[in-house]
Amino acid sequence: MYKKLIVDSGIRMLHSGLTVETWGNISARDPKSGFIYLTPSGMQYNVINEDDIVVVKEDGTIVEGTRKPTIETDLHLGIYRHRKDINAIVHTHPIYSQVFAVLRQDIPPIIDEAAQILGGPVKCAKYGLPGTDELAINCVTILKDSGYACLLANHGAVCLGMDMDMAFKVSAVLEMTAQIYLLARSIGKPVVFDQKEIDFMHDFAYHHYGQ
Repeated sequence: MYKKLIVDSGIRMLHSGLTVETWGNISARDPKSGFIYLTPSGMQYNVINEDDIVVVKEDGTIVEGTRKPTIETDLHLGIYRHRKDINAIVHTHPIYSQVFAVLRQDIPPIIDEAAQILGGPVKCAKYGLPGTDELAINCVTILKDSGYACLLANHGAVCLGMDMDMAFKVSAVLEMTAQIYLLARSIGKPVVFDQKEIDFMHDFAYHHYGQ
């Protein structure tokens, strides 16, 4: 089940325009077993199959799989250790979000969807080289207590969810917000919601909206 979820999610990420080629990575946690399922390192998403998925314990011990897991494994595991509410992580390389990542600037909640789904500003983590402890620590520092997304300086974005659909929703809303913020800044000064408005919309989206 979870291996297929990772394979399908790789195709989904690629076709959503959230990355190119082999960049980015995906994971899911089975809350019952605690096992974490990871994409393999440096493989094309359209050729990965279930046998390529790497299964690890929270401490990084490999349970199943012969492939090398993503080089950002420590980033994924660090988030899962701190966030028991999170069971899916999507690390993307989307164009508009990366504009702000290379500027090393946060993305504020300027539209309803951002306030509802992201719950506040998306902060940019300090720079760390890919696959390093430094990068993982910088990302986890921002997301360890709250929030559903952060930018990785000069690199990409990390989006979280209680399940994979939510992680992809966060990714989509972040990229849309980044695009609108960039366009709005080109002709004026975007207006940011105040905290009371953000809190109201975030609570409504997660506890009252829908059937």
